[in-house]
Amino acid sequence: MTEPRIPTIDLGPWLSGDPAARKEIARTVDAALQTAGFLLVTGHGVDPELRTAIRDSARTFFRLPTEAKQPYAAQVGGRGWLGPGAEANGYAEGTETPPDLKESLTFATHEPFEDPAVNAEWYAPNVWPAEAPELRPLCEEYLARMAALENHLLSLLGEALGLEPDFFTRHMSHPTYGFNINWYPGRDVLGDPEPDQFRIGPHTDFGTVTILDRQAGKGGLQVFTDDGGWEDAPYDPEAFTINIGDLMARWTGDRWRSGRHRVLPPPADAPAEELMSLVYFGECTPGTLVESVPAPVGRVAYGPVDSHVYLREKLDSITVG
Repeated sequence: MTEPRIPTIDLGPWLSGDPAARKEIARTVDAALQTAGFLLVTGHGVDPELRTAIRDSARTFFRLPTEAKQPYAAQVGGRGWLGPGAEANGYAEGTETPPDLKESLTFATHEPFEDPAVNAEWYAPNVWPAEAPELRPLCEEYLARMAALENHLLSLLGEALGLEPDFFTRHMSHPTYGFNINWYPGRDVLGDPEPDQFRIGPHTDFGTVTILDRQAGKGGLQVFTDDGGWEDAPYDPEAFTINIGDLMARWTGDRWRSGRHRVLPPPADAPAEELMSLVYFGECTPGTLVESVPAPVGRVAYGPVDSHVYLREKLDSITVG
């Protein structure tokens, strides 16, 4: 029996330290990341009620009239509200697509950096909407859980490559990270999409690992593989969907592929379908030099890059206007 392209990994046996179980999990992860770049992860210990509470609070904000949200408006890569038309992720692939059919609340690292130049580019206070006062403590708790989960995942990825467990985690002492709450309203709010317009256009993520808490829907997540094309992503309400980004693929010398994905437009036969995703984007400490793992583990020897010069170029590429 062949393994699914996107397997479900239970972190419980990994964290328990049983050598045989850890070896098998590492092998499964390595195989999956060579094909789709995606995993589902259970056994993470993050309370589903926390995720529900964040959605409930964020929905209070997103359903406000535009003029009430406008004071929180931000640019891609900033902190605050990304309104309709701000982002077109298909641009990252060089595809001229209409803007993505979503709104986002976007946050990032809450700790300033010692280097003034790094601080000026990558740090600003997070912007918390006064209209949803419970959102801040909920998100701060969630982000602490995401940081711990990311650390476990990166240790697993290091061992899945046959390298030391801290191969990636030692570069994450003060990451910039990003966190988006993405709201995908239905056609009853948006009207009909333009041709080739998606909730999020086809793209790959930019950083190391993405930890996604998603909802199922007709206009939901699809994943691309060479042998399967576009397929609906598997869904488990208990699981996080994990994918690796461009920087991680480069780091592994293209042994692992950056998970290409899209979010379908709001469906015509379910015009009131509204979805919301919580998306944690793992990144490195600024100034990390990313060098491809050499053969035989890596397959392509890319030149070294500064992680955040690379990341800024990617963020600029998807900004509309």
